[in-house]
Amino acid sequence: MKLLLAEDDGPLAAEILKALRAEHFAVDHAANGEDAWHLGETERYDAVVLDLGLPKRDGVTVLRDWRAAGRTLPVLILTARDGWSDKVAGFKAGADDYLVKPFRVEELVIRLRALVRRAQGGGASRIVCGPLSYDSGLGSFERDGLPLKLTGLEWRVLSALILRKESVVPRTQLIERVYEGDAEVDSNSVEVIITRLRRKIAPARIESIRGLGWRLHAEPEA
Repeated sequence: MKLLLAEDDGPLAAEILKALRAEHFAVDHAANGEDAWHLGETERYDAVVLDLGLPKRDGVTVLRDWRAAGRTLPVLILTARDGWSDKVAGFKAGADDYLVKPFRVEELVIRLRALVRRAQGGGASRIVCGPLSYDSGLGSFERDGLPLKLTGLEWRVLSALILRKESVVPRTQLIERVYEGDAEVDSNSVEVIITRLRRKIAPARIESIRGLGWRLHAEPEA
């Protein structure tokens, strides 16, 4: 899953980025509202962490402009004040959730996973696909009831596929959700990751749809 973090506090942003990447999220960072607005308009994200007190363009304005342009991406707002008026302004602008600073990064991770799950149309925290199960609250995979060991990139690919199981995930969307904005992307790297995953998740299978992308199936090919 790919996130946008819009936060101008350098030490806090570094702490959040480190924690999110440790949980296998791909994360782009914007330190001001202008950059955040531009990234939200031009890139594809599964969710956004948006500080309300951004310089150049405040968070409420950024969010209001995204919604006015039809951008429906899930947004969790951060505010340094526990005032009700700030929360109301954020929710009126189109926020989906909020946290008040200071907060535990672990709670931020749990809330983000819940946001992404709801946005993908999933109500339950556990998603099952044949022998695979994914706990979106914990961010963990199991195969036949046993923990499935994955690299960070493998986790990003498999989580994107299982959130849309039995549906085609376009190649471009998968690449956008796996790699951060400034990463060098080898056109064959996703193919390599898919090949490794196929060995790890059998008898569930990842089908290549020529010219389109990939689809995760619960059952092996007949």
